[in-house]
Amino acid sequence: MPDTVIEYFYSAHSAYAYLGSARFSEIAAAAGRTIEHRPMDLERVVTATGPGTHNRRTPERAAFFSGRQIERWAEYRSAPVVDGFPTRHWEDMSLANGTLVAAIDRDGDIDRLAHRMMESHWRDNADLTDPEILAGLAAEAEFDPASLLEAARSPAAQAAYQTNTADAIERSVFGSPTYFVDGDMFYGQDHLDLVARALEKPFAGIWPPNA
Repeated sequence: MPDTVIEYFYSAHSAYAYLGSARFSEIAAAAGRTIEHRPMDLERVVTATGPGTHNRRTPERAAFFSGRQIERWAEYRSAPVVDGFPTRHWEDMSLANGTLVAAIDRDGDIDRLAHRMMESHWRDNADLTDPEILAGLAAEAEFDPASLLEAARSPAAQAAYQTNTADAIERSVFGSPTYFVDGDMFYGQDHLDLVARALEKPFAGIWPPNA
C-alpha cells in the first residue's frame, strides 16, 4: 500500500527548496498526499553525505551551482531571488528550523510557513535568525507566534531537529530538498517531475538500495 505522506528533508534557508516549494505543494495536493516536514541541519548533512560545505567547493563549482543555476531556476519557476546570497544566509538556522519542527501537529499551515520562510529569505533578504521576522511569518501562516517561538527553542524541538539531521545522514540524503515517495529517494527540486511520476506509478527498484 502506498504511504499517505511524502517525506520532505530540507532547511528553512535552502535556495533550491524555495525554488521547488510551490511546485512541490501542487504535486503533493494533486496526488492527495500530505507533506511530512523533516527540517534538518543542512551543513551537517552536506558535509557528511555530499561534496562538502560551500567553502570546500571549487570557485567554479560554487559559481555554477550556487549562482548561475539558482538564477536559471528562479526565472523558470517565476520565483525571484536576491542578487547573490541573502545577507544572513550563513548564520545558524537552528531557530528557524526549530520553528518548523515546532509547527508540526499545531494549528496553522506549516506548508505555507515553510514556503514563506524560504521565499522571504531568498526574495526579500529576510534574516531568518531574527525572532521578530519568524514571528511575523508564523502569524501569516495562522500560528500563534509567541507560543510557536517558545516551542522552537525547547529541548524537545531542537532534539527533533537533530534527529531529522541524523536520519538524513543515515538515509544518504545528499542535500536540500530531498523527497521520499514510499521510501524511494529523489534529490533536488529539478527532479520534481520524477516525484510526480512516482506518485502515479512507482519506479522499479528503490533508492537507497538497502531501504
